[in-house]
Amino acid sequence: MLERIKNMIVKEFIQVLRDRRMKAVVFITPIIQLMVFGYAVTTDVNTITTAVFDSDRTYQSREVSRRLAASGYFDITRHPGSFDEVQDLLDRGRVLAAVNIPAGFSKDLKKGKPAEVQVLVDGTDSNTATVAMDYASRILASYSREVAAERGFSPARAGPASPVSIDLETRAWYNPDLKSRNYNVPGVIAIIVMLISLLLTAMAVVREREIGTMEQLMVTPLRPAELILGKTIPFAILGFVDMILVTVVGVYWFGITIKGSVALLFLSAGVYLLSVLGIGLFISTISRTQQQALMATFLFYLPAVLLSGFMFPIENMPEVIQWGTYLNPLRYFLVIIRGVFLKGTGLAVLWPQLLYMLALGVVVLTLSSLRFRKRLE
Repeated sequence: MLERIKNMIVKEFIQVLRDRRMKAVVFITPIIQLMVFGYAVTTDVNTITTAVFDSDRTYQSREVSRRLAASGYFDITRHPGSFDEVQDLLDRGRVLAAVNIPAGFSKDLKKGKPAEVQVLVDGTDSNTATVAMDYASRILASYSREVAAERGFSPARAGPASPVSIDLETRAWYNPDLKSRNYNVPGVIAIIVMLISLLLTAMAVVREREIGTMEQLMVTPLRPAELILGKTIPFAILGFVDMILVTVVGVYWFGITIKGSVALLFLSAGVYLLSVLGIGLFISTISRTQQQALMATFLFYLPAVLLSGFMFPIENMPEVIQWGTYLNPLRYFLVIIRGVFLKGTGLAVLWPQLLYMLALGVVVLTLSSLRFRKRLE
């Protein structure tokens, strides 16, 4: 039995590695995907094209513009001469934010009165708009406190423009720089491993049937269980190879350090691959051609990504949809891989996710193997 499985595994590796295009899919495509997603999938807002309409034209109003530009977040590209021009720039999407400094701004500051500054943002992209408003609020609040302190205003004497009496200190744990790349890259690793493993398993089995070699395998002494093992073990190994490749790129190229146990990471990856290979095996049983297998793979893959918590928090989804996410192995692996990478959490914390994923993987792989065996018989 072991000899037959060994020969089947060798045959699968030969069949995959002798095809140049398949080698590119297995070894090069994951790295390219990680590079693209690592840079493209980000919620950081670093460059906000901004227009400043300065009706006051004083040192204080120019200081507001200077501080906005010096922050590195606001790229002041326009200085409109009227408010109608501000509205036109926002309507045409030529700026994402506009700052309106009314006449009398500096006088109000000198008198200790509330000095008004209007910040307009393009709310089409709600995330960018929220971040831009937060950045602007922080910069203006900091400037307001400095001006109030220079003029000797205390909270009791000064108006709303005075510095607050509460000293608020914030600190971000696990991701001190609040870079979305630190959060996204581990998730992209999990997604890439899923995609490559699904494609390899589903396409390889269907290809055997499409070119007629499946019938030849069925008349050999191979038993159905041996054929299933011979088909899944090579792709499990290739899945681990891809996991190592993209993890190395994530660590050494993007600088995402692994704060937890590497052994736990790869143990979890092995359990994760149980589910992924089972799903790929199931897709191969419902597909007659490689085109059908490809379409079925993406029919599962895209909803799995959307319902995993990678892009959108699961807690914000409708309750019915939240229950459906429990059948998604990517949901559990994302919690594990982000916990290991960012928090350094161990098995004592992550064991529920690992246990749920193991149970799901055993059930999915067993049902898919039974269906595959039935198709063979």
